[in-house]
Amino acid sequence: MKRVFLALALVASLQVANAQIKSDADIQKAIEKAEATANDAKKGAKPAPWMKLGQAYVTAYTNPTANVSTGIDKQTFALMAGEKPSATEMVTLDGQTYEKQVLSRANVYFTQSGQLAIVEVTKPSVAGDPLAKAIKAYATAYQRGAKEKDVDSALQGIVGYYYSDAITAYTLGNLAKASDLFGKAAEASMTAPCSKIDTNAVYNAAFTAANAGDFARAKKYYNKCLDMGYAAEGSVYAALSSCALADKDTTAAKQFLADGLRLYPDNSSILTNLINLYIQMKEDPKKIVELLDEAKAQMPDNPSLYYVEGNILMGIKDYDGALAAYRKSVELDPNYEWGYYGEGALWAQRQGDAIEEANALPVTAYKEYDAKMAESGQYLKNAIAPFEACFAKAQDANVKNAAADFLKRIYFLLRGESAEYQAAYEKYNAIVGAE
Repeated sequence: MKRVFLALALVASLQVANAQIKSDADIQKAIEKAEATANDAKKGAKPAPWMKLGQAYVTAYTNPTANVSTGIDKQTFALMAGEKPSATEMVTLDGQTYEKQVLSRANVYFTQSGQLAIVEVTKPSVAGDPLAKAIKAYATAYQRGAKEKDVDSALQGIVGYYYSDAITAYTLGNLAKASDLFGKAAEASMTAPCSKIDTNAVYNAAFTAANAGDFARAKKYYNKCLDMGYAAEGSVYAALSSCALADKDTTAAKQFLADGLRLYPDNSSILTNLINLYIQMKEDPKKIVELLDEAKAQMPDNPSLYYVEGNILMGIKDYDGALAAYRKSVELDPNYEWGYYGEGALWAQRQGDAIEEANALPVTAYKEYDAKMAESGQYLKNAIAPFEACFAKAQDANVKNAAADFLKRIYFLLRGESAEYQAAYEKYNAIVGAE
């Protein structure tokens, strides 16, 4: 299963341990009493009964897990749970191994180190979605004059509950349910007077829907992201393009990518998808460069736009054009590490291409083979200067390490030609090996 694109900032949703589970009958009675008070013509005109009703619904939601909390060890859990599991088995979820214990109200999952990681409620205290009813109760309380901070805090708590359940559903492989719950978290965060709109929940509702194959729902939430001014550094445009392709609408897919490229020229997903789409549509991928003209007109001194152009041309093996673009990027900014990295990667790719061409020659073409291998060796040496510059200037540790790794491999292949190359190999071997 693909990982959720965005980091899931989980708000703790389980109640602090030591609370006691109430009987379902008592929970239902508490709700009925709170509903009667809130719906009373006189009493219900005030905010307090509606706040209490909202809390009654939340208590109904939390009741099945009221006496446990994630993060505790198995021994502590056994004391808190008050029951022995009816069954135990080892399961693998999203590449991780857990011990699953089946309890009367929930399935619980422990990590290999023995910590409680997941709680899956199997027997809720009341039917339906008590959190949705709680949201309505709190919204009514706000309309009746409840303090904004009190209602906001209560609603944010519900956002956290939905978010936690969405992550559980995602981990258990139920992507459709995860999308539904992320969507509910998003809607809760948009309920007045919430002061914080949860854009991550909106994005993840779309992401999980797309991975579940529900592209109509994915489009709905991705478009909500854009309406909220949230594009995840351009990834929303790439995702909308994928949704359009699922509907076989290549025109819309192309437009989403074109719009995304203009706004987020550094997004690699947009660029890769756009190149592939142009090739699929049998259009000249060089036309993609024209999409950067608007951005270049607005930011003529932006080196990243030329780096992106170089990547486009690299993708279609226009090596001369790509080389010119990479060199233009470092001409604009001599400290632009990506321009140097791009040129180094270009020469490395050309070296690989030359070796493939040499190996494809017939056995009798030994002169052509030797010429191609000599050509590949020269490309290898051409990569040294830009990668050395990248290593010297890079501020990003990942870029610096990548340049060092390339240099290590290059000098390894060349180390037999001179003591200088041997020393350079040992230098970068020590650097990469120390990471």
